[in-house]
Amino acid sequence: MTDNHAITTVDQLEALYGEVGEASRRKEVDHVHPAYRSMIEASPFCVLATSGPDGLDASPRGDPAGFVVVQDEHTLLLPDRRGNNRIDSLRNLVADPRMALLFLIPGKGETLRVNGRAAISADPALLERFAVEGKPPRSVLVVSVETVYFQCARAIHRSRLWTAAAEGEVPAVPTAGTVLSALTDAAIDGDKYDRELPARQHSTLY
Repeated sequence: MTDNHAITTVDQLEALYGEVGEASRRKEVDHVHPAYRSMIEASPFCVLATSGPDGLDASPRGDPAGFVVVQDEHTLLLPDRRGNNRIDSLRNLVADPRMALLFLIPGKGETLRVNGRAAISADPALLERFAVEGKPPRSVLVVSVETVYFQCARAIHRSRLWTAAAEGEVPAVPTAGTVLSALTDAAIDGDKYDRELPARQHSTLY
């Protein structure tokens, strides 16, 4: 089916959306400015985006605020904690070091975007620096920063991200066990998975 209204060129995009405002241009810098550093250090959660030969990946990363360390104005350090061992993001970074981070700060509308390139380090001294409860991460991403800028709060306000749950608006969605049972035709016992999940997550948090 042909879409006669499809936007296929940059010129069409720019005609549709108009000019970039001065503030939107000037907020982008090529280093971690002190104002941006404070946002990174206040964030307990970010999304890591990567690209590789097998496709794209966007993966959550979280720890107490300040878990992403600003080593200097051009370098971030991000520990890779225990997960499901799919290592989709890391596989991508081995093939293509380009990556992006989106930092969220609870209660704040503005988010922070960092674009750059990442190397995966298993340096024992670096891993020990990020140990929690005596357990170091498997690796640390050493991010070479290329661009940094904040994103305005419109999306957070529209989504009511920080207010909906506080007001008791918790959506009724399937549990992890229910999803796995459905996807495997009950080969995975969903009820058993859900019963054991909290303890398993607690014991393998780090």
